Amino acid sequence: MAPEINLPGPMSLIDNTKGQLVVNPEALKILSAITQPVVVVAIVGLYRTGKSYLMNKLAGKKNGFSLGSTVKSHTKGIWMWCVPHPKKPEHTLVLLDTEGLGDIEKGDNENDSWIFALAILLSSTFVYNSMGTINQQAMDQLHYVTELTDRIKANSSPGNNSVDDSADFVSFFPAFVWTLRDFTLELEVDGEPITADDYLELSLKLRKGTDKKSKSFNDPRLCIRKFFPKRKCFVFDWPAPKKYLAHLEQLKEEELNPDFIEQVAEFCSYILSHSNVKTLSGLESLVLTYVNAISSGDLPCMENAVLALAQIENSAAVEKAIAHYEQQMGQKVQLPTETLQELLDLHRDSEREAIEVFMKNSFKDVDQMFQRKLGAQLEARRDDFCKQNSKASSDCCMALLQDIFGPLEEDVKQGTFSKPGGYRLFTQKLQELKNKYYQVPRKGIQVNYTAKEVLKKYLESKEDVADALLQTDQSLSEKEKAIEVERIKAESAEAAKKMLEEIQKKNEEMMEQKEKSYQEHVKQLTEKMERDRAQLMAEQEKTLALKLQEQERLLKEGFENESKRLQKDIWDIQMRSKSLEPICNIL
Repeated sequence: MAPEINLPGPMSLIDNTKGQLVVNPEALKILSAITQPVVVVAIVGLYRTGKSYLMNKLAGKKNGFSLGSTVKSHTKGIWMWCVPHPKKPEHTLVLLDTEGLGDIEKGDNENDSWIFALAILLSSTFVYNSMGTINQQAMDQLHYVTELTDRIKANSSPGNNSVDDSADFVSFFPAFVWTLRDFTLELEVDGEPITADDYLELSLKLRKGTDKKSKSFNDPRLCIRKFFPKRKCFVFDWPAPKKYLAHLEQLKEEELNPDFIEQVAEFCSYILSHSNVKTLSGLESLVLTYVNAISSGDLPCMENAVLALAQIENSAAVEKAIAHYEQQMGQKVQLPTETLQELLDLHRDSEREAIEVFMKNSFKDVDQMFQRKLGAQLEARRDDFCKQNSKASSDCCMALLQDIFGPLEEDVKQGTFSKPGGYRLFTQKLQELKNKYYQVPRKGIQVNYTAKEVLKKYLESKEDVADALLQTDQSLSEKEKAIEVERIKAESAEAAKKMLEEIQKKNEEMMEQKEKSYQEHVKQLTEKMERDRAQLMAEQEKTLALKLQEQERLLKEGFENESKRLQKDIWDIQMRSKSLEPICNIL
């Protein structure tokens, strides 16, 4: 189970100091320590609109994010609060509270626009908080949405940032939630009740006309409709009498408006239940990539952020996989193993688990480059284990030879066999010791190959001794001696033949292991690609359904030109879906 990150309170993530956005390194350390899936909820809006109160409620706390009660914005830059997700076990909820837009002390909107863009880029659910109703003033205050394509690049190719090409943006952008505070209107049309969502859609209706006023009216609405096909609206009554609002977090629940309490509970329930996991993991990498781009005077590029994130995530995934492999092999392998196959079986089991670790942690491994790196490293570690195994086995066999044949060598030195019949006595004793040597267990892989090789080399080193005993044994005739020499040659040739067979068998086992490893890589890669394909297909089907729904709305409202422009997005999504063939058709 991955460890939980539970900060006792909010901390600054991005400081806004004298118009410069600077990342807090301590916050990055916190984010980099998160190993669980992350749900990121960001809130943006004018200062003194109660953003921080809602975020504290999402954290399940009365206090946390600073609540402003004066005409000055309290939150500066972007603050974060990481807590265990209350509705999704083993998930981390990251709440981002942003500096209030339109602070009179800042003098210009440059930083507001960047903070708005960063909140969208970093979140999986984006909450826009405003006061009162959705009127033209509210839309004018949301002018930041019309600047998104001036602030963000979908990809690194030049000339590809048209609002009409919004499909790429939509695939990265979060769900959009508009919260309306101190809402006093009755939710009804022509005497019939409507929902807050219906109210939002009615407010986003376009106005016919090509004049400047119509364009100013339509632009923010059109951008919201194109960039955020998944959107939701919540309305909130006054929380309490005005004189108590300055100390809202100190009020007891019974002192608050019951309708407001119910509305906040409904909002929190929806956000916690429906906010998706951030598709791009590695939040600390995203923060750095985007803020560095802004600081250098460039536009944050989502494609570049994905590539940078993939490099970091996949390198880390390889390291995790290798660490897991070495941990498993360290626990399972006792060198020397009895056979080479025993070691290869342990390697294959650990390798399969290591690949699973990599697959779980990898991200957009284009052309399987990092998986191939992992495969090469696992193969190198397997070969290293084989060398270690061979040495351990060889050392074991050499020690055993010294222990078993030591007394025989001492008898030779003492002249025990330097007598008539001594040669036959020597060969009998030699055979007994050879049998004893083979019967000793746990000599390692040498029992099938190197044990024989070690013994062979040892016996070859004693051939002069055996030959001397043979030639000086007066009980043997010259003919018998010649026959014995030929027997020894034949025996030696047979041993060499068997040794060659053992080498071939060892090589075959290694080649078979390589093929099994390759097939295991292909199998797990295929399964992951199929899962990713299915997930991507499902996401694109949802986006397509929302786009078609939006196109139908535009046609009903009589905006055929806008509908035709939207058709390009629909075609793009449909073409991408067609390109996602089943993996079996690709490999």
